[in-house]
Amino acid sequence: MKRIGIIGAGAWGTALAMVARRAGLDVIIQAHEPEVADAINSAHENPTYLPGVKLDKKIRATAEVAVAAAGAEALLLVMPSQFVRGVCRTLAMSVKPDLPAVICAKGIEQETSALLSEVVADALPETPVAVLSGPTFAIEVARNLPTGVTLAAKDEKLAVRLSDALGTPRFRIYRSDDVAGVQIGGAVKNVIAIACGIVEGRRMGENARATVITRGLAEMARLGAAKGARPETLMGLSGIGDLTLTCNAMQSRNFSLGVALGRGERLADIMAARASVAEGVFNAASVTELARRVGVDMPICLAVDGIINHFSDIDAAIEGLLSRPVGVMETA
Repeated sequence: MKRIGIIGAGAWGTALAMVARRAGLDVIIQAHEPEVADAINSAHENPTYLPGVKLDKKIRATAEVAVAAAGAEALLLVMPSQFVRGVCRTLAMSVKPDLPAVICAKGIEQETSALLSEVVADALPETPVAVLSGPTFAIEVARNLPTGVTLAAKDEKLAVRLSDALGTPRFRIYRSDDVAGVQIGGAVKNVIAIACGIVEGRRMGENARATVITRGLAEMARLGAAKGARPETLMGLSGIGDLTLTCNAMQSRNFSLGVALGRGERLADIMAARASVAEGVFNAASVTELARRVGVDMPICLAVDGIINHFSDIDAAIEGLLSRPVGVMETA
């Protein structure tokens, strides 16, 4: 593999462009905003989404999806999760059917409650699909700090080809065939991170945050089981690894959003002040709707969804969680 196309020039897409260049690949990245593409091409920077990082001069940028896909041997899909279907429909008009697509977004589609692999399969039915996920702050990856991720694909040969192409000693790729499990971990952790941020914003203490992380992992495991995920996947990098990272650092967009909510700021004001998307805002609704459809109890995610989407009072939501009956850990 010699050339990678990246769709989405946010912080994570830009960091992955650096990963691909370090692995020796030719890289072209598509930016939704033409000014972002211009900055990457002229100044070799992405000041909108990844300020302070000097980019490899050989990374080329475009504002056109078809241009980024042309000649690529694989595509990394790094747009916000709710835009995956629309982008794939655009790609359907310009890409060859067997071009692999690597889903690097984390989320569940709101309108359908579909995993993103299901969305891609629906929009691009002949496209081989893989999923890349794990505990990854974009700024650290861009700066070549050691990082471990999971790459999942049903096709073992595809997984090997992609991991060999993108992996480096400081970007360690562990392969899996549990496509559903890797995605469930990435989506649910976004919502639990908002809950942990609210705990921090309300100054409820580290004990409370540890409890939310642990019970959040239980919710993740229940939803994963309902979607056919293996328990060991959720105990790995794309599950508990991503969860613990996202729930414990202000670098996390979801955690910091929760902190702001916990301190009494309005969601609309928080969102208006940010350039990047906090996926948990959208995943709160989609995760809880998927849980409802498959009959899984996810009280923490449901509480976050209530706060974000249904004007629930934060203190009332917290009291509701604290007043739930305490059960045996394996069945709670």
